[in-house]
Amino acid sequence: MAGFVQIVEFTSSRIKEIEELGRPSRTEGNTAPTFRRIVATADRDHPGHYFTIVHFDSFDSAMENSGRPETSEFAARMAALCDGPVTFHNLDVMWEDTGDGTGNG
Repeated sequence: MAGFVQIVEFTSSRIKEIEELGRPSRTEGNTAPTFRRIVATADRDHPGHYFTIVHFDSFDSAMENSGRPETSEFAARMAALCDGPVTFHNLDVMWEDTGDGTGNG
């Protein structure tokens, strides 16, 4: 298995506040993050609709992250800034290609 990706899908008219909320969570705290990469995206075809793509080494590291109190606190504060429910998509990475010709990601 090449890893695990969690996609967080949400709508919000308060995206600037969500962005500000997310910044400290990446830099504060004593525990190193369990994610490899976070990509925040805006749906060009549906204004106010967003996806956050979080890359992890494994499902287990994603669940470790989900179990942290600071993650739960962030999720609750973020949900309060959303215009509807937040949807989580949990995906096992089957393979990836970074375009460098190696096919290794």
